[in-house]
Amino acid sequence: MEARPALDNGALGREAWSVLGANRTGSCTVPAPGLYPHQWNWDTAFVVAGLARWDTRRAGAELLGLMEGQWRTGMVPHIVFHPSHASHAETYFPGPAFWRSRDHPASPRRVPTSGLTQPPSQALALWWVWRHATDRDEAAALVRRVHPMLVAQHDHIAATRDLGGGGLAAIVHPWESGMDDSPVWDAPLDALPPLHPAYRGREPHGEPHGEPHGEPHGEPQTGHHDRYVWLASRYRDSGYDPAYLHDHPFAVEDPMFNGIWLASCEALAELAPVAGADPAPHREAAERIRAALLERLWFDGLFHARDLRSGRLSPVCAVGSFGPLLDPGLPSDRVDTLVGVLESPRFMGAAGYPVPSCEIRSPQFDRSRYWRGPSWVITNWLLLRAADAHGRTELARLLAAGTLRLVRQAGFRECFDPFDGSGRGSRDFSASAALTLDLLADNVAV
Repeated sequence: MEARPALDNGALGREAWSVLGANRTGSCTVPAPGLYPHQWNWDTAFVVAGLARWDTRRAGAELLGLMEGQWRTGMVPHIVFHPSHASHAETYFPGPAFWRSRDHPASPRRVPTSGLTQPPSQALALWWVWRHATDRDEAAALVRRVHPMLVAQHDHIAATRDLGGGGLAAIVHPWESGMDDSPVWDAPLDALPPLHPAYRGREPHGEPHGEPHGEPHGEPQTGHHDRYVWLASRYRDSGYDPAYLHDHPFAVEDPMFNGIWLASCEALAELAPVAGADPAPHREAAERIRAALLERLWFDGLFHARDLRSGRLSPVCAVGSFGPLLDPGLPSDRVDTLVGVLESPRFMGAAGYPVPSCEIRSPQFDRSRYWRGPSWVITNWLLLRAADAHGRTELARLLAAGTLRLVRQAGFRECFDPFDGSGRGSRDFSASAALTLDLLADNVAV
């Protein structure tokens, strides 16, 4: 484990602000300069949530920076390539030349983007800003401006991603999950046809290489990252046609993506009166997603991802299985069961730090390989907020304390070894720093 002096809450907060200041580039905070030099959808939501209690204006600017990349279809891309980051645009692969977003008539003219999306967590982040705003007038103006954009985002998901016909959204690429290298995607990826030699060796820069970024822990997963490029190319070459996705070879209903979608529907309903909108359609959407999650993904006491191409539920239990806990309306018996698994030796009960990204007893578990075992501040924070939503105060306390212990010991790393707490992946990771500020808000002014 890295040697690091213990920090009190005030010093930890100052370090977090320093990271966020250093990673601020132009109109956004990038996840980690050099490795992730652009604006990511998933990361931005967590930066916004982390800033919500401290700086309403900056939180709003981060969110609006991401929404500059929204397509006229409503799709919010998983990467936005801002002009201020132009020097990194083609050194990062896959960059704008790969995605060819500007060939699509619905894409924004000012900024190139990717053609994929990520979990629609922006409404949750906006709700967190509204709930904790230091400037209520500014927060209200932000809600009025962004709420219609997020409604369009949700409408796009509902219209284009119910590929299974059961009311859930399907991801069409592992990058869309936010948990890129999870073993949950192994079976769907392994089922893809053999690739043309042209795709060999096209590993994305800054995306997972089968081990945490910059950390030489083990060999990469052979073939998968070639398949990432191939899948993205197939969708791009269709012209990002929603009709094509019904035949796309990768389509998975992910419980974390859909749990976030449901919770974001509830957030849109809460924010609707501020925006002068009707909350009812968002409540109805949340009810539909809840019913579909229970019908399609619940099995043997857990939520499992469903591979639409094979029709099978994934046997791998990963941290995404707990995503539906974000639903405040999840039936209490299902909450009890999920919390029991989360606190058991399958996850928190056998680890020194919360929460392993894959079930510890799984054959795919690897404590040092990206989403195949390490703990993340991102998912710890989501599960903490889920625990709060269900009145699980002791679980929330354990998640908060364990997460703060991780960053005190190892810094604001991308992820952490769940047994010894050592840092993995990128250093000075913006989402980890921002969410630490949110956790500290419950403990000390920083």
